[in-house]
Amino acid sequence: MRQPQEATVADRLARLRTDLSAGAGTAPPVMPLGLPALDSHLPGGGLVLGPPHEIAPAEPCDGIAALAFALALCARRLAGVPGEALIATSGHPLPYGHGLASLGLDPGRVLLLEAAGDREVFRALEAALHAGCLPAVVGLVGEGLPLKASRRLQLASEGSDPPLLLVLRPAGAGQPNGAATRWQVSSAPAAVDRFGGLHAPRWGVRLERCRNGRGGSWLVEWDSAAHRLHLPERLADDAAPARGSRP
Repeated sequence: MRQPQEATVADRLARLRTDLSAGAGTAPPVMPLGLPALDSHLPGGGLVLGPPHEIAPAEPCDGIAALAFALALCARRLAGVPGEALIATSGHPLPYGHGLASLGLDPGRVLLLEAAGDREVFRALEAALHAGCLPAVVGLVGEGLPLKASRRLQLASEGSDPPLLLVLRPAGAGQPNGAATRWQVSSAPAAVDRFGGLHAPRWGVRLERCRNGRGGSWLVEWDSAAHRLHLPERLADDAAPARGSRP
């Protein structure tokens, strides 16, 4: 009587190994940032959809720059898919319509939630992730991203069509967590047009930590019409001869 049972267990183990190997070979979906110099540092060539990505200002005075970078990433995500984004905030100024539009983010596709504290922000993010109907979810917190909260968010985001999940925290509030990437953002002089008016925002971005990727630092410029990052023109011109001079 043992032989059929042993054979059944062996068959189940074989099927389990097959399923696990098939799952391991499936690359998670990503959102490219449109800048090859940066995307090449990210696993799969972009921000992994599903797990949280942590963004922080380099200094307290860089808070607006970090917020703008997070909203720009949100705008890029919405540019490629239908639906709305949820922005839940605690301890951060609420984005306003003209500011969102200047980054290429349609205010009509943004749901704003002002919470009493970080705990409520994480509850709102988790509920939105469980609902599975929003392509982008952003949390602006006042304390940081704890390990427990990051794990709960990652579990809630799992599914066939995961969203872009961003958490913006203040400067100096870093702590161990399960974020897929950790970004540090600083202010930089904006690009100006030929009339001296502001043309495009620029930020100094540093990829401090990247799971299965490589860190790096860049001065980037945001194109709100194309919804992509690129190097400022002068830097791009300098990089082209450097690449061409290689043997």
